[in-house]
This record gives sequence, structure tokens and C-alpha cells, in this order.
Amino acid sequence: MALHLTDAGRYPAAPDLLRPSPSGFRYLAAAVAPPAGPPFVRRNARRTRLLADLKRAAAQLERQPDVRSVTVYRAVLIPPIRPRAGRSARFDVAVLVETSSPAAAEAVRTEPAYVQLARLLQDASADVYATSATCTRSLGDVDHHRQGLFLFNHFVGTDREDLTRLWEHLAAWYVAEAGLDNSTLLAPSDPAGFVLINHARWDGRGPLRLAVEQFRRRTFRTYVRANLRANGVVAMPVLARLA
Repeated sequence: MALHLTDAGRYPAAPDLLRPSPSGFRYLAAAVAPPAGPPFVRRNARRTRLLADLKRAAAQLERQPDVRSVTVYRAVLIPPIRPRAGRSARFDVAVLVETSSPAAAEAVRTEPAYVQLARLLQDASADVYATSATCTRSLGDVDHHRQGLFLFNHFVGTDREDLTRLWEHLAAWYVAEAGLDNSTLLAPSDPAGFVLINHARWDGRGPLRLAVEQFRRRTFRTYVRANLRANGVVAMPVLARLA
């Protein structure tokens, strides 16, 4: 499928990209108690208990030699976006496992602590997503070691090659207009769920401020949203904090 770009000359074709991380990833996410109305995620006792259990299992998994980090997230904002076809992303709980290599990400699935993570999510929700992934593009590593506002943006629509090119154009907007200086574009091993998942963080912003800053810019509508729409791509962002 050919990529259709609206106002393509406004921003560079791609910002300065870094060499993608050689790490492997396991991404697990679940819809435990997502918002039914407004996008802000309310506190929920069952989710709070689950997050505590996940953090204990994550600490065990992080002790494995090929595991670089295991990070547990609680969503704070989930826009009510659903694709006409395919998977939706209403995940208010997520776990990101980073390993030394893609092969290690596959191997970690048999570790008892990982099995426990997966079981906790499956027991808590009927809507669980789990995949291995590799990093295909990078604006800079995402720092998981301190609190921030984290993005998991789930894309469905066009094929992976075209969507990657589209992401490069949209990333240029986020660098120029939103001050983004880090991002990893993750390619799931099974694209049947999501074609790509973008992961990033912002400092010094809450979810409401970030949303307002984006929507008040005319080019967010005429460039970012217009290019997504022109290519039949649906982006389903989840904004989260470290649990």
C-alpha cells in the first residue's frame, strides 16, 4: 500500500534517529478497570492489589541475568478510541520487560516469575495482550528508572513498512512541537494485534496538560491527525505512570 502524506514538506521526513536498541522486549497489558466514560482512570482497589502483586513478581524476574528491567505501569488516561476492526487498547495495567536480546525475550516466557506475571493478569482480566517485540526506530532510550508520564501508543491500520515511514514523519512533529527527545518504536512479533507500539515519556507534564498542549496546536489536527486519517491508521494512546 502506498503511503499518503498530507503537507509532507512541513516537517523533515525523519528526525535524527539513533541506532535501535538491540534489546528484546515482552509487553503485557490488561484492561482491568478502564474508564467507561471520561478518559481519566479512577483508582480501583482490585487494580491496586494487582499492581502490588505484579511489582513483587517483577522484582523476582529482574534478577534473571538476561533481564535488564521489568517495569509495571498504571494508566492515568485512556482516550475512548476504538478501531472499526481489530483490537482495541483499553489497557489500564501494563508490564514492560526488557531483555538483553530478542532471543532472551522469548526465553524469559518460561521463567517462573514471568509465568506468575502472566497468570496474575489473566486472572484479573478477560482482555489481556502479550507479545514479544523488537525496537525498530529510536529517538532515544526511554528512562524507566524514575517517575514520568509514559506513553504506549498502539497502532492498527496499514502495513508495518508504511506505518514505520509514517511514524518517522509524525515523530518529526513531536520533536519540533512537543519537545519529545526519547521514543522507542516497538514491532510486535505478532502484528495481528497491533502493527506497531510506540513507547515514550515526558517529564514535567501531567496527562491533561500534555493533551491540551497537543490539541491547541493547529498542526496536530492538520498534520498528525490528517496523516493518520489519510492512511487509514488508528492510534490508540495510553498515558501511564510507574506503579
